[in-house]
Amino acid sequence: MKAFATLADIEALERAPLATLAPNRTPYQLIRAIAERFPDREAFTFLPDASLDTPPQRVTYRELLAHIHRAANAFRALGVHESDTVGMLAPNTPEAHAVLWGAQLAGRVCPINFLLQPDHIAALLKASGAKVLVALGPNAELAVWPTALAVQALHATTLVPISVDEPVPGTPSLQDLMAAQPDTLTFEPDLNPDRVVALFHTGGTTGAPKLAQHTAGNEAHTAWFAHAYYDMDDTAVEVNGFPLFHVAGAFVYGLALLAIGARQVLPTLSGMRNTGFVKAYWQFCERERVTHLACVPTVLASLLGVPVNAKIEGVRAAFTGGSPLPAELAQRFETATGIPVRNILGMTECAGLVSIEPLLGPRTPGSAGLRLPYTEVHAVPWRDGEAKLGERCAAGETGVLVLRGPHMSPGYLDAKRNAGLFEHGWIVTGDLGHIDDAGRIHITGRAKDVIIRGSHNIDPGLVEDAFMAHPAVLQCAVVAEPDAYAGEVPVAFVVLRAGVGVDADGLLREVAPQVYERPACPKRVVLVDALPLTAIGKVFKPTLRLRAIEIRLTEIAQGLAPDRAVRVDASDEGGRQRALITLAGAADEDLSQRLRAALAAIALTVDIRFG
Repeated sequence: MKAFATLADIEALERAPLATLAPNRTPYQLIRAIAERFPDREAFTFLPDASLDTPPQRVTYRELLAHIHRAANAFRALGVHESDTVGMLAPNTPEAHAVLWGAQLAGRVCPINFLLQPDHIAALLKASGAKVLVALGPNAELAVWPTALAVQALHATTLVPISVDEPVPGTPSLQDLMAAQPDTLTFEPDLNPDRVVALFHTGGTTGAPKLAQHTAGNEAHTAWFAHAYYDMDDTAVEVNGFPLFHVAGAFVYGLALLAIGARQVLPTLSGMRNTGFVKAYWQFCERERVTHLACVPTVLASLLGVPVNAKIEGVRAAFTGGSPLPAELAQRFETATGIPVRNILGMTECAGLVSIEPLLGPRTPGSAGLRLPYTEVHAVPWRDGEAKLGERCAAGETGVLVLRGPHMSPGYLDAKRNAGLFEHGWIVTGDLGHIDDAGRIHITGRAKDVIIRGSHNIDPGLVEDAFMAHPAVLQCAVVAEPDAYAGEVPVAFVVLRAGVGVDADGLLREVAPQVYERPACPKRVVLVDALPLTAIGKVFKPTLRLRAIEIRLTEIAQGLAPDRAVRVDASDEGGRQRALITLAGAADEDLSQRLRAALAAIALTVDIRFG
């Protein structure tokens, strides 16, 4: 398939039937086809630790396919059939890939964030109908096993450890179960591309996390077409430090490379959270002949602090998604490293991809790239709290983005949760934006309340529930605060009950343990006398988002100019947030440049003035 540069390239491709260009319509068929073509090529390079002296674990495509077969056979032997689920609590390792794709053959898979609270994980497993839970076993780096034991006490399943440092006495490991199975399938798998093969949890925008259903065809569609945007072939090598419970690790940066026979470098059990690996990042890139980087904006910001102490001329691109990409951050990264940055827009509900900015095209500030082939993406008017699906916005006109296509999930496992997102055959993303004359998709804001911290979607309603359970809290509203590292972090605005004596820090300490996952815990609590309300008495969060911007930017500016008075005024112009920072005193170009550098990683238009 020829690499894409423009929308015309995609439209030319679409003149052929989809079945002609994408004959393999399931993840298994994609992997099997490549394993038959390149059996001895390396699929994974797993780094056991952050030392350049430690030999990596190398897995070929022949071995990967055998591992998938053995895992599928093992799950079938444990009683897993097409309508049954295998839960997974594990980082991105070769063994976890065997589980992810093998479980889809035997039944279906439900990868879960191991940072969630045990009761939350147990609820997801119960909803999914999980018969088996595979979890990372005891080890010195990542404490998943204690969480798995706590989960099993809440939801009884067959618990299978992935053996790492030490065996679990009396419990066969995944490796033991796989070793007892042949390396060819013992059953005939159902390879219907319309069969639901995976359940991925997402915070969504309201209520408890939801389980989005993926068909085999959904996943294969995003994976097969992605490489034409990345300009990759089978010689590509990518650093994929994303977890498999996230669609980026599994599909956007995972299956997309498996589908073409490329190689993934998997950096330790902790992924990009391993600070030792991050410090040696460029040296690993040189050693492993890396060509592409899988990132989110927070990773780009982290890598800017790592000296380029290796030969990285072979790195062709850094692709980033998960949260808005600040144009100044992308420019600084490109200037410092010489590596082009390209943006991605994705959703759990469409197997990870909406659009990609092609490597062969220009980086356009604010653009999330071009839609996938054989899909539709439109901006439609947002009025009276809903998307007007029968209308279309003109090129450049802001609306809410909607989409449909072969990658579109059939909906949430609990169909009652579909309202507001799955509407009349469309996904209503909740993202405000427009499509320009060249077909590029631009995100300018959100019509809904979800907070994106790094690559975590955080439901503010669940965080608010944790605060409202505290006896001192009368009202609470949680919104996004801009953050140079994480993109956004939650901040809680709280009205206290009359006569209570708790302060903001004390309240946060008491509530934090009750928040459903660590990334969802607010960075700060702001005590207020009243929350802004609409005419019908609903909390008006746009005002609080602007207040959160003002608080954070004031902190940053005051930190750089402690002797000056600082005023920050934030505003919202049709979904585009911007801020004016006014610093008292004479103009100071050096201070202005330092302030702009400090704000470069924040996806916000900022003006600075003195006086």
